[in-house]
Order: sequence, then C-alpha cells, then structure tokens
Amino acid sequence: MKLVLTKKPKNVTIVEGFPGFGLIGTIATEFLLEHLETEKIGVIEMDEIPAMIAIHQNKVVEPISLHYNKKYNLVLIHAINIGKDLGWKLADIIKELSETLMAKEIISLEGVGSPTAESGRIFYYSTTNGAVSKRLSDVASPLQEGIIVGVTGALLAKSIKTPIIALFAEAKSNMPDSRAAATIIEALDAYTGLQIDPKPLLKQAQVFEQKLKGLIKKSQQAERIQEDKLSYVG
Repeated sequence: MKLVLTKKPKNVTIVEGFPGFGLIGTIATEFLLEHLETEKIGVIEMDEIPAMIAIHQNKVVEPISLHYNKKYNLVLIHAINIGKDLGWKLADIIKELSETLMAKEIISLEGVGSPTAESGRIFYYSTTNGAVSKRLSDVASPLQEGIIVGVTGALLAKSIKTPIIALFAEAKSNMPDSRAAATIIEALDAYTGLQIDPKPLLKQAQVFEQKLKGLIKKSQQAERIQEDKLSYVG
C-alpha cells in the first residue's frame, strides 16, 4: 500500500469517507466532489486488492483517490473499494498523509445502523473537546456507547497527533442511503462552515445510489472474475 501525491498543500483539513454501513462516507464525499471545485492530487495504491479501475462517464474512478479544494483548504479522500481487512493499513496511510500535509484536522464520515425504521440522527466522537460540541450542538449528539469498526475505528485507536472528529449518520439498512448522507452533510456544514446545501443530495438520491451500486457491483464482479483466474474485457 502506497501514498502517491502530485501536490502537497499544507495545513489542510482532511475529510475521508470510506465504504461502510449505508455507503454514507462514499456518497457524502462524492457529493462534495460534485459541489466543490477540486483537483485530483493523488491516489492510494494497493497491491492487496485486484488491479482494476472503474470508468464512469468516460472518466477513470480509482479505488481510492485524493482531491484538493483550495477555497476551504480541504483534502477529500474518495473511496469505492478498499478490499477486505485493510483498516489498519489505511489508517497508517492516512496518518502519513496528515503528517505530510501538516493537517489541522481529520474528519471521518461514517454510517451506523438505525434501531428504528427511520434514519436521520447524527452522532459524533472527537479526540478534542471545546469547539466541537459548540458547533455541533444543534445537529448532532456525542456518541456515548458504540463499537467503531473499519478505517475510522483504526484511526481512533492509533496514536495520531492530528485531531480527529468522526461523524456518524444513522442509516436504515446497509443499502446506499443518500438521505442519511444528506444529514451528515448538514452536520459537516455546521462544523466546518462550507455552506453546502444538502437539498440537492436529497433530490439526486436515486441517481447517486444507482451510480454507486453500479460501480460497486462491477468492482465485486471484477474481483470474482480475477479470483477465478479468467480473462475479462468489457
């Protein structure tokens, strides 16, 4: 696993969204990429997953790509495929990224299962105090109990000097949930002041969900084909 950067802006805020419950992180970062002016500044290369990319609207979509927004000095980590059981290694790469770019903060966007039929609540956990609770008091509640898995869990378990805040949106199921992703965009906006309206995400919910379902399905199919040692074109 290797971090490859073409640019190295400094004092950035890193926003990461890895595939998880309800695909909240992936949908939210996809939405941010479409509504902020960004440029791709790198990728995370992984030998641990099959060598493949997706093509969407005549553009390459890597498993994990890094994008920079100059206006807000943000680095967005967009991921559609992270393989299996790579949380610890990816946390190490994010730690390396934060140190290289002298990041001020890492913001993690995650989904959690909802105990009811409705989604919508937002929770947060932060390695710092003070301003976090003030900014989020109207839109999110502190996470009192829970188990955090995947990349976010590994990040919080590691010794990282960069402050970390994790936002968790309740989702109704493990299927892509753009409505829950819209609520996490609201919380992110309240915390960072990005002034991004989540309403378009609600309107585009079906489009986002179908796009991501398609990309992930093709990715899984390619993995199965490669595992069966078959050649594939198409």
